Amino acid sequence: MNQQLAKLIDHTALKPGTTKEAIHKLCEEAAEYNFASVCVNPGWVSYSYQQLKDTDVKVCTVIGFPLGATTSESKAFETKQAIENGATEVDMVINIDALKSGDFDYVQQDIEAVVQAAEGKAIVKVILETCLLTDEEKVKASELSKAAKADFVKTSTGFSTGGATVEDIRLMRETVGEDMGVKASGGIRDREAVDAMVEAGATRIGASSGIAIVTGGQGTSGY
Repeated sequence: MNQQLAKLIDHTALKPGTTKEAIHKLCEEAAEYNFASVCVNPGWVSYSYQQLKDTDVKVCTVIGFPLGATTSESKAFETKQAIENGATEVDMVINIDALKSGDFDYVQQDIEAVVQAAEGKAIVKVILETCLLTDEEKVKASELSKAAKADFVKTSTGFSTGGATVEDIRLMRETVGEDMGVKASGGIRDREAVDAMVEAGATRIGASSGIAIVTGGQGTSGY
């Protein structure tokens, strides 16, 4: 197993109907393969933290997920609560409606609300939902995320019309430069796909097929 590869992966389970047994298994797998984190819905943060507190696997959760349409105050509250429950990474969904409406000040302030709520206690990744954006909007969203002092930009929720593409990763990396992380998520199922994303500039991978990726298999899940 490639340990360097494993540390790129956020081992993910976000689908509705994910059981406690499934989260327990997710955490066991993350500890066994030493993934970067588990990425779970907010209701599972505390449980995941308890399962992983004696490992170096982090707990990541999602904020304003999956539509990004909740208020900035709600996103900030979600962030603070997630940190209290043990999360050290939060993946927030950008306000896509505001972005497409050209309300860029609101978009930046929305991201800043989460960054400020994290207060250096959690890494903030900003999900752009690239499949819904034009290239111009992807660039703008990446610029706003950088201006808001987020730590990463991320392609997708895995719940919309498409996932990560090499072209989007390359565009996001060119926009934010070398100082920010870029996370590819959505539809990444094998080592070949990961290698292509990393070559394009990705520094983190969100996938539910992490085990298949690090063992040379083929995953089947859509996220």
